[in-house]
Amino acid sequence: MSKSLTIDFVSDVSCPWCAIGLKSLEQALQNIGDEAEVALHIQPFELNPQMGPEGQNIDEHLSEKYGSTPQQQEQARAMIRARGAEVGFDFAMGKRDRIYNTFDAHRLLHWAEGEGKQVALKGELFAAYFSRGEDPSSHEVLLNAAEAVGLDRAAAAAVLSSQQFADEVRTAEQFFQRHGINSVPAVIINQRHLIAGGQPAAVFEKALREIMAQS
Repeated sequence: MSKSLTIDFVSDVSCPWCAIGLKSLEQALQNIGDEAEVALHIQPFELNPQMGPEGQNIDEHLSEKYGSTPQQQEQARAMIRARGAEVGFDFAMGKRDRIYNTFDAHRLLHWAEGEGKQVALKGELFAAYFSRGEDPSSHEVLLNAAEAVGLDRAAAAAVLSSQQFADEVRTAEQFFQRHGINSVPAVIINQRHLIAGGQPAAVFEKALREIMAQS
């Protein structure tokens, strides 16, 4: 009999380790196959909730926020590119030079869950930002991503042109922050077990199998 796994993937669209983590988690779940019934929910987290609509230069942002030097930033990018390649995700660092506000992306992802396309949309938004260098705060970019995964463009536009799901996103963000989530990705299994960071697929699979064995 298959085990039940409820997975909350807490992340931000502008987080490279979240893109790696989601791809790794999906590979782990593919390896587990029908041994488990999985409900995967994408949950919101904003790395930069106060970011203005114009965004900010990435190098400037990383220097201000983390105190990192250009050499350290390049080393981190090289590591991210290598880890992305391992899971089949293309980080085109030269195309991405700004960091943006992601609140509307999270509102759209909240809506997409009810349409059965949330995980697909999350993957497409990662590709838009990290592989194509597009602006995930742009409604045009968000609508193109929604359409690319089979969502109704007009319905998506209606969400974005309103403040629909703003309260739900903020409530979810506050919930996870209150429960100690202050960095992402954070992968929460069955509301009890936390796997932190963009782990390799083998690490996710081992942890998931251990949790399945205990249940």
